[in-house]
Amino acid sequence: MPVQNTDLDTTSLLNSVGIENFFNLKDDITTEVIENVAIDAAILIGICAVVWLVTRWIAKVIMKSISGKTKTEFDDFLVQYNFFKWLANIVPALILEFQERTLFEDILDNNSIVYRLTDALIVVFITKVIIAFVNASREFLSKRPNLKDKPLYSYAQLTKIFIYFFAGILVFSILSEKSPVYFLSAMGAMTAVILLIFKDTILGFVASIQLSANDMVRIGDWISMPKFGADGDVIEINLTTIKVKNFDNTITTIPTYSFISDSFKNWRGMEESGGRRIKRAIHIKVGSIQFCNNDMLHKFSKINLISTYIQDKKHEIEAYNKTEQVDDSMLINGRKMTNIGVFRVYIEMFLANNSNINNSLTYMVRQLQPTENGLPIEIYAFSKVKEWKGFEQVVADLFDHILAAAPEFELDIFQNPSGSDFNQFIN
Repeated sequence: MPVQNTDLDTTSLLNSVGIENFFNLKDDITTEVIENVAIDAAILIGICAVVWLVTRWIAKVIMKSISGKTKTEFDDFLVQYNFFKWLANIVPALILEFQERTLFEDILDNNSIVYRLTDALIVVFITKVIIAFVNASREFLSKRPNLKDKPLYSYAQLTKIFIYFFAGILVFSILSEKSPVYFLSAMGAMTAVILLIFKDTILGFVASIQLSANDMVRIGDWISMPKFGADGDVIEINLTTIKVKNFDNTITTIPTYSFISDSFKNWRGMEESGGRRIKRAIHIKVGSIQFCNNDMLHKFSKINLISTYIQDKKHEIEAYNKTEQVDDSMLINGRKMTNIGVFRVYIEMFLANNSNINNSLTYMVRQLQPTENGLPIEIYAFSKVKEWKGFEQVVADLFDHILAAAPEFELDIFQNPSGSDFNQFIN
């Protein structure tokens, strides 16, 4: 009875299922060799599994406990972004990398897909470790007072893009056994396609550099961009977008490059200055403007803020008119005070004595060109209170007083006639 050739049967069986070509198996593999390798492989996998469990436990329990007791926050962020967990995955992968060539030398060629997959897996783990470190560094640096307003998210995103790009090139190079230069040259031929796909990313990257270099926008800045309906604080600056938390607690996402191409208002200068600007006008009915007679001057002299001004100005005008021998029987002759002029002086004195107005900055009351809506009297000043709600309260209190004070100077506030005004004529 002829002896069956088991070695030949084993080789034929592997060839029939395509395993030999896929794994780059050596020729003339015996059943005994396969059995021995299988046992050793099972032992190696078991060791790697135990090492993986131990390192994961150390990363999850021990490192978390240690990080909670240290003074620095950096290790806390490393734990948060799974730096040690990914680092723990590298240890069993390295053991497998160093032992598998010895283990499989009898059945696998040096260029086997098994070795390449292990190498690629190690590259992936190392990439994840680096990414976790970048994320932790970004969070740690964002907590520092001198860096919290910088676009660290943009820098981190750009760094991660480059890391993922080169890691991907390296993985494909390992699996295909081709030089990374080969893939880089192929990417060069696809430049137009890449530019089209990553258009927003590239524009955002360029815009981020310009925003950072020119210090145009920081995290925490109050910006207004009507085109996108944004009016609030910048909470995040990414590579491609900037997030703005509006005052109604809605979130507006704006493309980063829009801050270069479109106009927007940054209120940082106001917040860093000594006050927030008030620039608002009231309109006086022109027909109510008149020269001041003695009765009006006597009434105005009782107003505390301008009593001294009235007396000094009255003496000055009387002296001038006496010198020029002005006929006082007509108010138009010589120099005279007007109710609108006295009113402007009163508002200016009111601003000077208002505790909410920063008098170290410019403040004035100016008369603008008359319009069909009357004579505009503009108040230009700076409020010490810069917070939105408090600022609006200061402005409201200021103009409440000014509008109520105007009739005391026999001035009428201009207002277009309403239905009730017309009813007076009907009745």
